[in-house]
Formats: sequence, C-alpha cells, structure tokens
Amino acid sequence: MRILITGNMGYVGSVLTRHLRRAMPKAELIGVDTGFFSHCLTSSQRMPETLLNHQYYIDVRAISSDLLAGVDAVVHLAAVSNDPMGKRFESVTRAINQDASVRLAKLAAAAGVRSFVFASSCSMYGAAEGGPREETDPTNPLTAYARSKIGTETELAALELGDMTTTCLRFATACGMSDRLRLDLVLNDFVACALTTGKITVLSDGSPWRPLIDVADMARAIEWAIARSANSGGRHLAVNAGSDSWNYQVRDLAAAVARAVPGARVSINTDAPPDKRSYQVDFSLFKKLAPHHQPVISLERSIARLCDGLDAMGFSDGDFRNSPYMRLKMLETHIASDRLGDDLRWTGTQPDEDLQVA
Repeated sequence: MRILITGNMGYVGSVLTRHLRRAMPKAELIGVDTGFFSHCLTSSQRMPETLLNHQYYIDVRAISSDLLAGVDAVVHLAAVSNDPMGKRFESVTRAINQDASVRLAKLAAAAGVRSFVFASSCSMYGAAEGGPREETDPTNPLTAYARSKIGTETELAALELGDMTTTCLRFATACGMSDRLRLDLVLNDFVACALTTGKITVLSDGSPWRPLIDVADMARAIEWAIARSANSGGRHLAVNAGSDSWNYQVRDLAAAVARAVPGARVSINTDAPPDKRSYQVDFSLFKKLAPHHQPVISLERSIARLCDGLDAMGFSDGDFRNSPYMRLKMLETHIASDRLGDDLRWTGTQPDEDLQVA
C-alpha cells in the first residue's frame, strides 16, 4: 500500500509516521510538507522522516497530480493549525485549509486514490449548549480555522469523487507528547506552566468545555480511516473522533495537571470575559464504527508522558508562550527574517543558517 501524508512534519504527522511504520511495516510511506516546522524537533534521537520511503518539500497548494500516481490513500493533515494562526492569517487559512484541501481531493480521485482521510475538527461546534454534539447537530464555527474545516467538509460532501472513500475525522483538541511538540494546546500549555513556574495559569474563567484526544490516539484513528470501506459509514463520512470520557471543563484539566506535578497550583482568571468556544461532543458513532481503534490513553497517562518528555528535554523556559513551541511565534519569526511571506510562501531571499531550533 502507498500512503501519502501531507503535513507529516507537524505535531500530529511526526507521531503518525512512527505509528504507521509500526502498524504497516510493508507500506510505502510518502511525506509532503512545506517545512515550516521541520527543524523544531523536541524529543527524538531519530527524525521521524527517516521512517518514510520518500519525503517531498512542497506547499500543499502546489501539489501536482504526478505525486498521486499509484497512491492508495491520502492522509491530509497540512493546515494552518489553530485559532491564533487563523486570526493572523485569515485569508491564507481559507486558501490552505479549504481551497487546497478540496483541490487535493479532486486530484486524488482523478488519480484513482482509494481512501482520502481529512483531519477535521470538533472546533466547528463552537459555542454549543444542550449536551454533547452529534455529527448531525448544527455546527457553529466561531473562528477562521473552524470555518475552514466545516467548509472543506461541506465541499467534499457535495463533490462527485467516484469510488474514492472520504473520511473527515472531527478530532477533539489534540494533546500529548510528540517529536515536534506544540505548547499552544490547552493541556500541553498547562503541563509546561506547571513544570517551569509551578503555577498553572488559566487564561479564561475555566468553565468552557473541551473534548481532548492524545496525539497517539489520533494516529490510531487515522489508521482505521485509511482502511475504512464504504460499507462502514458510507462513501463519505464525517465522524467525531475521540472518547466520551475525555470531555472536560478547562478548570478540571488544570486540576488534573496540578495533581500530577508536585507543588503546582492553579490560577484561574475569574475576571476574564467568557470564552465562547465551549462544547461537549458525542463520540458514540466513532465507537460503533471503529471499536478496535478507540482511544486507549487516559488523561493521567497523557500528562505523565508530557512530563517525562519535557523533563528529558531539560525544558525550563517559563516564557515558552513567546517561544518557537508556539506555532504562530515560529511563523512570525520566519516572516520577520524574510524567509516567509505573509501569504505563507517561502521567499527564497534569505539563507537558513539563523533558524532557531525549538
């Protein structure tokens, strides 16, 4: 089987590469990434890309049909990957996350690709009251990132893609350790705060609901989606990917981290304006369709793995929110150094000797 992974050099892609190589040792794995964060290795003695058969450095907006020849499955992770980046690069977020995604799906179908897996997001539920959201419930995207995800889903559902099976995995908020760690994710942020300052700073009032999923369990879900047939969920499927037991309020996540890190205390900004992004999610359809690929990592284990990974790195930066571990900060560093334009395309005008490795 030939599997093409876009965004393979990101937070999720680095973990997915290792997982697929273990789960499918004979598969031909092809990575496609523009390289924004390729240098940001944080916890590895071996680059995940050495486990691939091929690595291409290509902007997802410029992928050609030639690259899809003979490919059986496409795992599409490449994206402007969170709300702060979406706010800073709103039009580019639409171009990369939605327009390029739909274009890639069309190219894949024309090339005879059997399975197209799209990394979508539960963030499309936005502000949702009245209990956990099911796939058939209305969406309420509040950010450019969330709008790009539901926009892509809507377009994919309306396309005639022949025999290609499309799976939109509406992932819960990612967390956990990775070879290319991000600290702009709520649980990861809390663990980093606890370890460096002993104080877990909650920037909201702590009441919003968030479903979470460890990045290793995201990889398990993607493995299932690659092999999914149309008999299991239909030719086109949008499914919430996560676990009912991982619906938490933000203050409960902070408390769990405090329990895991001796001496850590929680500081909640009770005067903060309400964070409208609050939603619980129903994952029962995913449990029904993918019983053998359910999340297996608990909240406590995910926190422990983060603690161990950060400790192994010798991590001590109490100002990490202004560091390359924050993806927006890394993009801004590239732009300030004239390596990257505001359209998030490489300029080619500056050498890379001054890149700071996270």
